[in-house]
Amino acid sequence: MATQDFQPLSLLPPGCHGPGTDATATTHWVPFPYDDVPRLDRQNLLAHWVRLHAGQTGPAPESATLAEGWTMYHNGEFGQAVALGLQLGAEGLALANQATAVYANYLEPRERVRLALFLQVAERAAGQAAVEPDNCHALYWEAYALGRYAQGISVARALAQGLGSKVKLVLERVIALQPRHADAHLALGAFHAEVIDKVGPLVGRMTYGVRAETARALFERGLALNPASASGWMEYGRALLMLEGDARLSEATQLYEKAAAVVPVDARERLDVELARAGLRD
Repeated sequence: MATQDFQPLSLLPPGCHGPGTDATATTHWVPFPYDDVPRLDRQNLLAHWVRLHAGQTGPAPESATLAEGWTMYHNGEFGQAVALGLQLGAEGLALANQATAVYANYLEPRERVRLALFLQVAERAAGQAAVEPDNCHALYWEAYALGRYAQGISVARALAQGLGSKVKLVLERVIALQPRHADAHLALGAFHAEVIDKVGPLVGRMTYGVRAETARALFERGLALNPASASGWMEYGRALLMLEGDARLSEATQLYEKAAAVVPVDARERLDVELARAGLRD
């Protein structure tokens, strides 16, 4: 499905927010639950910007207000970061989209609200990408939000709606524009594995152009670019189990152990590490 043909609002479930509304405006934001992550201020945000954004390279904010918003995000103050980002207009969309998507993925307990938030991110990011077609941040968060939405409604149903082709094309474009975008490599690797898991290797290859060897190569590249990605190590572990089953359980466990051993530098990494620990306990 071509980018210009995609209409994200047509996928809103009944009762969710539609055109002219914003799910973020009525969201009760669940507080970040951990107090063992060092808090950032503007000064150490800028000093550690490259490490904090190793998954998605990009320039540090020049505006003091935008830097304040990113500090909120990295400290786990997601609702405040989203509100400030939206107030800043186009300048703050990257912040608003990232904070909304991360909050929805990790902390929002209500499935209907999670899906509405992901669609809001997809809508905002797609609108920005329509104006700025080479904006990797907009493209990536559009793909991320649609991918998480697809998981929420079931990957099989999402593939039937054409979301799979959309996510794949957008992530491939991000990598073409920014070959060192670690998170796009990891997300595309996860996409290949998810599709193969749901439809099988033959249908996956013939219909969606996905391959197990491509998934593994994408994970290896993404983790080489950002070896501190706890989410990347976990996704790679999940992918091995989807692609090869329990035969790779030992290796998948080792990958989860790598994720759990990451020393988190911000709120999102802390949430990832906690997921890895929970996965190991299970």
